[in-house]
Amino acid sequence: MKEVKLADCGLSYAVVSIMGPQSSGMLSCFHSLIVFPSLLKIIEFYDCCNLSIRPRILKSAGKSTLLNNLFRTNFREMDAFKGRSQTTKGIWMARCNGIEPCTIVMDLEGTDGRERGEDDTAFEKQSALFALAVSDIVLINMWCHDIGREQAANKPLLKTVFQVMMRLFSPRKTTLLFVIRDKTRTPLENLEPVLREDIQKIWDSVPKPQAHKETPLSEFFNVEVVALSSFEEKEEQFREQVASLRQRFHHSIAPGGLAGDRRGVVPASGFSFSCQEIWKVIKENKDLDLPAHKVMVATVRCEEITNEKYAAFSANEDWCQLEEAVQSDPVPGFGRKLSSLLGTCLSEYDAEAAFFDEGVRTAKQKQLQEKLFQLVHPAFQSALGHIRSGTLDKFKAAFDKALNGGEGFSMAARKCSGSCMVQFDEACADIVIEQANWDTSKVREKLVRDIDAHIAAVRAAKISELTSSYEEKLKQALSGPVEALLDGANSDTWSSIRNLLKRETLSAVSGFSAALIGFDMDDETRQNMLKSLEDYARGLVEGKAKEEVGRVLIRMKDRFTMLFSHDADSMPRVWTGKEDIRSITKTARSSSLKLLSVMAAIRLDDNDSDNIEKVLAVALVEPAPSSNGTRSMTVVDPLASSSWEEVSSSKTLITPVQCKSLWRQFRTETEYTVSQAIAAQEASKRNNNWLPPPWAIAALVILGFNEFMTLLRNPLYLGVIFVGYLLIKALWVQLDISGEFRNGALPAIISLSTKFVPTIMNIMKKLAEEGQNHAANNPQRTPSKNSFNDSNADSSSSSSSLTALDNGTEYDGPLKDE
Repeated sequence: MKEVKLADCGLSYAVVSIMGPQSSGMLSCFHSLIVFPSLLKIIEFYDCCNLSIRPRILKSAGKSTLLNNLFRTNFREMDAFKGRSQTTKGIWMARCNGIEPCTIVMDLEGTDGRERGEDDTAFEKQSALFALAVSDIVLINMWCHDIGREQAANKPLLKTVFQVMMRLFSPRKTTLLFVIRDKTRTPLENLEPVLREDIQKIWDSVPKPQAHKETPLSEFFNVEVVALSSFEEKEEQFREQVASLRQRFHHSIAPGGLAGDRRGVVPASGFSFSCQEIWKVIKENKDLDLPAHKVMVATVRCEEITNEKYAAFSANEDWCQLEEAVQSDPVPGFGRKLSSLLGTCLSEYDAEAAFFDEGVRTAKQKQLQEKLFQLVHPAFQSALGHIRSGTLDKFKAAFDKALNGGEGFSMAARKCSGSCMVQFDEACADIVIEQANWDTSKVREKLVRDIDAHIAAVRAAKISELTSSYEEKLKQALSGPVEALLDGANSDTWSSIRNLLKRETLSAVSGFSAALIGFDMDDETRQNMLKSLEDYARGLVEGKAKEEVGRVLIRMKDRFTMLFSHDADSMPRVWTGKEDIRSITKTARSSSLKLLSVMAAIRLDDNDSDNIEKVLAVALVEPAPSSNGTRSMTVVDPLASSSWEEVSSSKTLITPVQCKSLWRQFRTETEYTVSQAIAAQEASKRNNNWLPPPWAIAALVILGFNEFMTLLRNPLYLGVIFVGYLLIKALWVQLDISGEFRNGALPAIISLSTKFVPTIMNIMKKLAEEGQNHAANNPQRTPSKNSFNDSNADSSSSSSSLTALDNGTEYDGPLKDE
């Protein structure tokens, strides 16, 4: 097969075998030797003389001779000089020269040879069975004189052939070409019917299976008959007839050709293996089933081709480079390149396995495809993964750019995702492998899920950022004002807080709702988010209220201190003895109680109404009711409870019990301030009470009537008294006698004693300076005329200065410093 390159022929080849009795073509020659015994002497003589007659006479005319002349082969021929003996041992093969298509001829060992002895029948059946199993045309070499003879040498041969056929039950027809050797003058037209009749009798006599009892011979064989002249006697005519027969072997496999049916033919590449397996089965005396054998041969050979092509593809340099490149980066034209490589590999397989059994060929092709697909699938997945990750990265970049450019969220998401999915589909089309037809929908779905997840994450981040922004705005808009309103708690506090909350919440919700439109969400989700923002605003106010509750006692004390220690003009009070401390205290405490009532509960709903302030006022400020001057022992304390009427526990900030406790602590901590004010007022009263009693004043008037009249009669005394009054008034102011005595009598006396003399000296120095300045300003005036006026002026000046001191005006210069 290797020498003649049979494997390249596919189905375009034919197998011809020849069988027949041993040296069947030499029968006429030996018949002549019997008639002419002296011919041997002649042969020996010419052999000694080395004449050319020996080759002609010694040439055999058997099967091998026929094959060598018919197909131009060089099979070994029998040497007639050595007698009739076995020339061909076993089965020999050769290629027919000059015949197309490629034709292989097999020369079988002759039947009924004496060399094999008892093994002749066994080998005869084995060789016949082998010839029928592998050959398209079987030449049966027979002697013309055996036609019509009951005991002809070919009868056992034909029986063997037919019995073998009964074992094969082959689906293919084999052409039996009967070659009648050493044809006599009897025309072939007369010999052929007799031969066919003999063949039919043999067929009928062969035992058959039940299924083929009535099967005609034509179902299994195409019977052809040719006649050849004697090679010894009519060599030229023999060669012409052989040449004519040779023409029938040209294109023998064509429709209507000599080869006949080709259904069971084995492809040329599997012929050697098929022959080996067939001979193995025959030698082991197993029943031969050609269809099963054909499948077996196809299976083995196609498996070999599959492994060869797979190994070749795995080692292909282009594939190795493509596989390595796709691991790290996308490869342009990946699908086209890989499809080309796979197509080439599968085409080569189809070319080599084209003539084997179709079912086996298809199955092995599918097996090869699966193995190749398993080999290239990781590379395909890598390419697909590059596309998916690259597309996702492009989407993220495009999406971020669109959002940064101010484009609406939903519109940007739809636009970018649609564009990227189109790019993904185009890229997938570039890596699609034609032979595999792998589905990329799962990767596409995963990409869609990744894109949706990224969109959802960005949406959540944007919405969270937007929510935080509006929550921060609400916090800035509500925290400070609410704290200020609660600090200045009054009857309208919660009403103002409600209005503030509604106004700011409405503004924030309106802006938030407009911002959410671009996120393309359903109404229910948007409403929930808006409701959440409203709840946040309400929770912010409630939280601030709860925060302020912790400082309610401090605020109550601050409010009390502010109202108690400052007048209506917010000026600090001076407890001079004229203020009504009881009324001031009651007013300040009522205002603090108002603060406590405002902070006791949350009132953010329009229908919130309660009587907390009234209950607190009755229980904490107003005196308890009495009966006949005796306190009632059956009065129920309204603050002895842990909840307010008409106020839910969720809205309660300070329970009644806590209010009572806070008020008790508040009163305790403010008592000191009230007591200090009372003490200051009493001290002021004592200090300002310098006038004598009325009886003393009356006594002074009665007893001092004479002195009063004296003063009226002499007005100069009045001037002296007035001047003295001014001096005393000036000393009183300068020494701050009333202020000194507030600290006690003894400290006041000691302090005044140290200041008295310097103060007198200061006053006198000031008066002297004023007199000098006045004299310098009026030098023209005469002392006599203006002496009285100057005295009056000095007196007026001193009086003015003292009057200014009495009015609380400070002196300038040394006096002020002193």
